[in-house]
Amino acid sequence: MCLNGQPEADPAETSSRRHEPYAFAAALFFYNSSSNYRHIPWHLKYEGGLAAGRHFARMLGERLAASPQFADVDVVIPVPLHWTRQWRRGYNQAEVIARELASVLGAELRTDILRRSRRTRSQVHLPMAAKAANVHGAFTLARNLQGTHAGCDIKASCSAAHILLVDDTFTTGSTLNACRAVLRQAFPLPTRISVATLAYVSPD
Repeated sequence: MCLNGQPEADPAETSSRRHEPYAFAAALFFYNSSSNYRHIPWHLKYEGGLAAGRHFARMLGERLAASPQFADVDVVIPVPLHWTRQWRRGYNQAEVIARELASVLGAELRTDILRRSRRTRSQVHLPMAAKAANVHGAFTLARNLQGTHAGCDIKASCSAAHILLVDDTFTTGSTLNACRAVLRQAFPLPTRISVATLAYVSPD
């Protein structure tokens, strides 16, 4: 299921509800917090369910590839984990999903552009108002890319017309929006940035 974006708001606006022209969002599962579907991203994220994660990510990728809104994605970027959390877990669940999506879409997987510079609290049990504050300033461009003008150094090695930003679950969108804002420093319009997750959790 794909949702059309809305015109981009004033760049000074920091609301997590800001959208961009020609950007799209998709998730494989739409459910509320009491649904059994919640076990799928949980199994991948906390129980080492890599095989299940790859299976459902490939399913999502096939649906995206069949959609005209996503068929032209040329770069896939996962939401990064802080290195301490990835070291403890052994993998980044968003990267597991992103790798499958890139393979199905015939796009380039890039894990060297975004970094999580500050370890944040888990978003799972935070109230909605606290989620955006928790991830504010937590993401940056990779250290060797900082200070470039309009992302010129990135552009030299990564020509992107349509970026797909990937995470495991969409709740308020705070994490994805924080990452999107950082990517915009390197990839200004007309590069499009869309998002895809395994799950979209309804607030109801």
